[in-house]
Amino acid sequence: MQERGVAVDHSTLNRQVLKYAPEIDKRIRPFLKPTNDPWRVDETYIKIRGKWRYLYRAVDSEGNMLDFMLSAKRDGKAAARFFRKVLGAKHTQTPRVITVDKNAAYPVAVEELKQDQILKAQTKLRQSKYLNNVLEQDHRNIKRIVKPMIGF
Repeated sequence: MQERGVAVDHSTLNRQVLKYAPEIDKRIRPFLKPTNDPWRVDETYIKIRGKWRYLYRAVDSEGNMLDFMLSAKRDGKAAARFFRKVLGAKHTQTPRVITVDKNAAYPVAVEELKQDQILKAQTKLRQSKYLNNVLEQDHRNIKRIVKPMIGF
């Protein structure tokens, strides 16, 4: 815009992003590559407006991001809400195996989803401290960006 002699403030760009990002997201989702069977799910904490929030993220076996969600709490309800969000996306299929860390909220959430028949009964929940290293290492990139900013 500067090359064309138009002065644009950063708040103008932010308004455009807030206006058009949901529409772009809605139109792009159907064209995303379908996911693989095994999923890896993990959460990390980040500071947003001075308050600590939990960032839930899910990736497939190839490391492709399925979805993410911010939550104020790290409990079974938040985990179930995140799983519902990911399973409701058009590009995801029901996973065969979900690998999570030792957080006690995940078994509660998975059982709730199985009872509501949102998740298949054959879906296994694998709790392992070390099998989520792909996702755990990816948290480093988020922390590296957030730390100098002292949060979002």
